[in-house]
This record gives sequence, C-alpha cells and structure tokens, in this order.
Amino acid sequence: MKPKKNIAIVAGGYSSEYVVSLKSARGLQSFMDAERYKVYIVLITKNSWLVQQEDGTETGIDKNDFSFSFAGDKVKFDFAYITIHGAPGENGLLQGYFDMLHIPYSCCGVLAAALTFSKYSCNCYLRNFGIKTASSICLRKGNVFDPEIMLSELGLPVFVKPNDGGSSFGTSKVSAVDQLQQAIETAFTEGNEVIVESFMPGTEVTCGCFSVNGEKTVLPLTEVISKNEFFDFDAKYNPGSSEEITPARISKELTEEIQSLTARIYDFIDAKGIIRVDYIISPEGEVRMLEVNTTPGMTATSFIPQQVRAAGLDIKDVMTGIIEDICNNIN
Repeated sequence: MKPKKNIAIVAGGYSSEYVVSLKSARGLQSFMDAERYKVYIVLITKNSWLVQQEDGTETGIDKNDFSFSFAGDKVKFDFAYITIHGAPGENGLLQGYFDMLHIPYSCCGVLAAALTFSKYSCNCYLRNFGIKTASSICLRKGNVFDPEIMLSELGLPVFVKPNDGGSSFGTSKVSAVDQLQQAIETAFTEGNEVIVESFMPGTEVTCGCFSVNGEKTVLPLTEVISKNEFFDFDAKYNPGSSEEITPARISKELTEEIQSLTARIYDFIDAKGIIRVDYIISPEGEVRMLEVNTTPGMTATSFIPQQVRAAGLDIKDVMTGIIEDICNNIN
C-alpha cells in the first residue's frame, strides 16, 4: 500500500477574509480522501506560520522548505491546497514561494494569480479577448479625482470596492455623488487600490470550472438572489440573506454560452485547479463578466460544492483528481 501523501491546506492570510479562509479550510479537510491523504491545516498570518496537529497543538513551519518537526521527525508536504482569500495566497506570493521549493499546489501560477487578484487589470486583459465587463476606473492611494467627472463617465449608481480584496469587504453601492468620497475611503481600508465600476442590472450567476488530465469540466451555473441591496458580505455568509439556485433558472442557450465563456476564460488566464467566474445577465440577455476567482470558497455550502453535487459528481473524487493530476505534472 502506498504511503499517504501529506497535504497542507494553507489558510489564514493578511486580510479581513481570514475568517472566510478558515471556513474553506475546514470544508476542504472534510472533502479530502482520508485513506489517501494525511491532511494538515497550515495557518499563515503576518506574524506566524503554524501547522495544526491532530491533537490540537500548533507547531511552527520551517519556511526554508515548508516542513515541520513532529516527535523528532521532519514532516514534508507533498502538496499545498491554497485557500487563502486575499494576500498572500491569492495574489501570486505563495505561488512563487511554492514554485521555488518545487512543491505542487492547487491553483494557478504567479502571473495568473497576480492578474486575477487585480479586478481592474483582469477586466482590462480579458476585454482584449472580447469578454464584456463593466466600465470602471482604478484609484490608487494619493490619486486626486473629481467625483463629478468620474460619475459623468460611469453614471449612477456605481459600485466602489477594493481592487485587491474580496468577500465584499469594503464594498459600497453609491447612488449619489455625495456618497462617493466616503465609499472610496471605506474601500481603501481593505486594500491599496480601489475600483469604481458602473452598475450592471440583471441576473447574477456564477460558474465553476476545473481541469484534470487536460480535460476541463464546466459545472452547472448557480443563480444568486440577494435579499440585500447587493450580494454583500451578509448575503454571502449569513443564512437567509440570499437565495442560491443550482442549476440557474435560465435558458439552455444562455447556460451553454456562459459555460463556454467560462472554459475560454480558464484558458485565457492559464488557470489550474478550480476557478469560479461571476457574471451578470442583462434584461436583454447580454452576458457581462463580474470577476474571476482563482481560489473560490470551499465550505460545504459554497458555490463550487453546490455545483459539483448538481453535476452528479462526488467532491472527494474531484479533489483527488485535481491533487493527483497536479502532482503528476509538476515541472
């Protein structure tokens, strides 16, 4: 019998999404095949890298080779599943670290991670391939802007959010010019850049996709209906604040169009593992992309596990397929 692979579920991070990351880590731990893998949760903060032991104790990680010591033995990891939502796991920093150590990991590489982490840069890049997105303006700290000029270009309402953050932390819907300055200041509390986007009315859907052995699987779509003004943090994570319907209640033609678009985006950004792409379908039936998520949430009730179930697949088999495929193809 082959020895079990040591799997690190890398969670935590530097942003407000820390708590979301921990929920995803626990979900992933429950999805992985315990007969194949010995799974550890590694918590990363700005001050420490700690691995959680089976007995509940925490041991420091040796960053020189991403290992730890237990009972006098050195334990090395065969695979890292990155589930940090935000820095340093979603922006390419950890990907570069693991690349240098030749440790296979679950998601896209440095360039794709850095690109998709910047919503503005990703949208600009994908528009070159004909992907339709909202009109937007990116602000950096210290930039001087005229609210009247900005809103004359984007219209009202607009969404103001951290360009380098997620889970709707620091996100506001602005319906009047006198609300813009405060919304931008709020967004800057969560990141170093802010994106101001024109409002796109319509039906929000999201679609997952993953690749194993060079073959992509595009999952059923989920329709998202927020009971709040928009799909904010409360709607995303508090039961009863939103309705998530899988498969989405849209036509077969629109479903296939969005699934095809998701598969193309997967290739355009050179993705790996599981991604999720969010869209708005206008009342006229036009599909516009909201954003690409290369480390999507993986709690039991997250979009991806919902879509995997709707596709008639077993999440444990999906995890095994991704891990083994990436381990077998590391350079």
